[in-house]
Amino acid sequence: MMEYLSERVSIDRKDGRTSVVISARYPKAKETMLVTWSVAWLLCGLYIIYARIQLPQGDPVRQYLLVFLAFWAYFMLKIGKATLWRLKGFELWRIKDGTVTIKDSLFGYGKATSYFVDNIQKLGLIDIEPSSWKHQWNTSIWVIGGERLGFEHLGKKIVFGKDLNEVEAAKLVPLLKRALKEERKKDTIS
Repeated sequence: MMEYLSERVSIDRKDGRTSVVISARYPKAKETMLVTWSVAWLLCGLYIIYARIQLPQGDPVRQYLLVFLAFWAYFMLKIGKATLWRLKGFELWRIKDGTVTIKDSLFGYGKATSYFVDNIQKLGLIDIEPSSWKHQWNTSIWVIGGERLGFEHLGKKIVFGKDLNEVEAAKLVPLLKRALKEERKKDTIS
């Protein structure tokens, strides 16, 4: 049965599995601002490329602009990826057959990582200091991040739940704990 925790979060429980889908979409006004900013960044870079081409060979400004363009290209890739994520991205979780699978999906593609249910410990909310610089950066619209949930798997900390608000994250923790408990029971029965 499909249930909606919020406008962005849906939960599907059937056939012995639990699936959670989190959309990366933001309200239209924020998306418009992000796309506008991305296009402006692209146009600025293209203008700098044009200006560099127009300079005569041997002009020292050409070297400066080349270094500037290297930084511009790096941030253009970051901005482009974040913009695509906000427009077409989803975070997918599935608990089935003794594993938890987490996938960041962009246009249906992405790397899925699986974790054995028996090795998962300390599932819960991540302690976040809302006034910290790191938290502010991670929750900004131009960054793919803002994870709110986590667990330990074989001593390694795994974080997930991109851009969940406090209410969504708090509602998902008991649901996930219950699904993990049910999955562990299945493993002991078989």
